[in-house]
Amino acid sequence: MRNRSLLILTTVITTGALTLTACGSRDKNDSKSNSGTTVVIGVDAPLTGSLSALGQGIKNSVDLAAKTANKNNEVKGITFKVVALDDQAVPASGHQNAVNLVGNKDVLGVVGPLNSGVAQSMQSDFAKANLTEVSPANTNPALTQGDNWAKGDLKRPFKTYFRTATTDVIQGRFAAQYYYNDAKKRKVFVIDDKQTYGAGLAAIFSQEFKRLGGKVVGTDHITVKETDFSSTADKVKSSGADSVYFGGQYPEGGLISDQVKKAGAKIPTMGGDGIYDPAFISASGVSNDGDLATSVGYPVEQLDTAKTFIADYKAAGYKDPYAAYGGYSYDAAWSIIQAVKAVVEANNGKLPSDARAKITEAMQKVSFDGVTGKVSFDQYGDTTNKQLTVYKVENGAWKAVKSATFKD
Repeated sequence: MRNRSLLILTTVITTGALTLTACGSRDKNDSKSNSGTTVVIGVDAPLTGSLSALGQGIKNSVDLAAKTANKNNEVKGITFKVVALDDQAVPASGHQNAVNLVGNKDVLGVVGPLNSGVAQSMQSDFAKANLTEVSPANTNPALTQGDNWAKGDLKRPFKTYFRTATTDVIQGRFAAQYYYNDAKKRKVFVIDDKQTYGAGLAAIFSQEFKRLGGKVVGTDHITVKETDFSSTADKVKSSGADSVYFGGQYPEGGLISDQVKKAGAKIPTMGGDGIYDPAFISASGVSNDGDLATSVGYPVEQLDTAKTFIADYKAAGYKDPYAAYGGYSYDAAWSIIQAVKAVVEANNGKLPSDARAKITEAMQKVSFDGVTGKVSFDQYGDTTNKQLTVYKVENGAWKAVKSATFKD
């Protein structure tokens, strides 16, 4: 997912002083025993603001992965800690957080961010420092395949960037195919929020919908954090559309659905994982039963592989739910833990002085059965898991209506 984006540093779970530097205070060619070594996994996410429900779920799920690794002595001699920084979905804040995480030599991997636009502001800093970054939610194709991906010119911009969420190329097309083939929609009005995530997703959806034979009968762009979308709603009504597709996030998406219906267009609004949140439903003053959203993967609650994660999360007593990206965040953190493990085992049980670079190399070979299914990465750093789900609002709650593995 995701694109919006502040400073406010929130440090989580850093109990006590870090006992040994994980990679910084060593001679260049020296490796040290891991006895008492602390490795920090950084987290960047919106921990406050309108998207904080998702951000807190990301932070807590990474925390759970670190605690599980420590409990099981997953990497002998290594204690994992988590430092979480708040970006409030603001790119400039994400950039500053990246600088801070790079400057902490104990940080050997980072989970996050939530928003694709924030990721764009961080990638270069992490790449220069050979610091692995794994997003559980970014879906913009350019992050892994370069700015010319739409022309078929795929070039990975940063070898340090990975993600456990599939891309908008998959999600946008999956949504269009459901709207056209399953929901039998033929005339869609497309709206986006002008952000990296929203505009990109809307463009991919539109292209596929038209390829299938559908018609885009109108388009409009809204501004993030505005609340009056009555003019857009009127355009939808007058267009004769039988459906709306919105590229953006749930704060605006819920209001658009509400105002379109109040304008007299009793048609569904569909969006991507950016609107898949209970807050989308609560933002509407009228019933939005029938509205749709796609999200990456299968519903965590329906996966046998997620049963332990769900039980452990509940037992840990976190205040906030794991939300849409909890399973993907746990898997992102676990992939970093597995890369650290591989590097330590390959270096006679010790962390090498160039641990960051070695962990980035090891990430490319990571493969394990995770919360969300098989976790591994292709040559671009994208997840090899191409499962998605369509959710529908029924009786005021999101219900899964179709899960499938995308096939081109």
